[in-house]
Amino acid sequence: QVQLVESGGGLVQPGGSLRLSCVASGSIYSIVTMRWYRQAPGQQHELVARIANSGDRTYADSVSGRFTISRDNAKNTVYLQMASLKPEDTAVYYCNAAIVLYELGSPVEYWGQGTQVTVSS
Repeated sequence: QVQLVESGGGLVQPGGSLRLSCVASGSIYSIVTMRWYRQAPGQQHELVARIANSGDRTYADSVSGRFTISRDNAKNTVYLQMASLKPEDTAVYYCNAAIVLYELGSPVEYWGQGTQVTVSS
């Protein structure tokens, strides 16, 4: 029923910027929390940023001050604005959301399929 669709990944030079988007669709009553994760080759899955329904935001230390997470509740969309990108940011980025469906009445975690971000000259 629920689908998360990511977009915006691609190639960018060091120091450049990129914006990722993730749109949720389905029989959605509300989206409680939205997150971005990433995984580089040979590395562990890493939480990059989180945004609560209240708008409260948290970031990994490695991206704090460079990345900004935001959400548009009317569009069921979460964004990740990435600036001052470094080669170390190269990874597959995954969208995650805790979503309340009309049919269930309690939050369930859903995942996007990921989008590749490559930072290289």
